[in-house]
Amino acid sequence: QVQVVESGGGSVQPGGSLRLSCAASGNTRSTVVMGWFRQAPGKEREFVASINWIGGFTSYANSVRGRFTISRDNAKNTMYLQMDSLKPEDTALYYCAVASGQTTYNYWGQGTQVTVSS
Repeated sequence: QVQVVESGGGSVQPGGSLRLSCAASGNTRSTVVMGWFRQAPGKEREFVASINWIGGFTSYANSVRGRFTISRDNAKNTMYLQMDSLKPEDTALYYCAVASGQTTYNYWGQGTQVTVSS
C-alpha cells in the first residue's frame, strides 16, 4: 500500500506562482512513475505532468508546458510541481498519483485546490 498526500494549493492572481508537493509513504520501493492530474468544475480529470521515479524522464500536457515544472526528491519520496505564469484556466483540484509496481496509476491523493483569480 502507498499513501499519497498533496499540499501547497491556494489562491493566486493571474501571473502568479504556486508550488505543489506530493509526499508518498508506505511501500514506496516499487514506485515507477508519479504524476499530477487536475479536474476543473464540470470537466473531466486531465493529465498535467509526470516523472519517472528512476530515470527522471518528464512529460507535460501541452497546456502547461513551459509554465509548469515537475521534479522529485527520491530520498524524501516527494514530488513537486512548480507552477508559474498561472492562468485562470489553471483553476482546478490537483491530484497526485502514483504508479507502484506497474505502469498505470494505482494510488491517488485527495487533491489540493488551486484557484487563479483576480
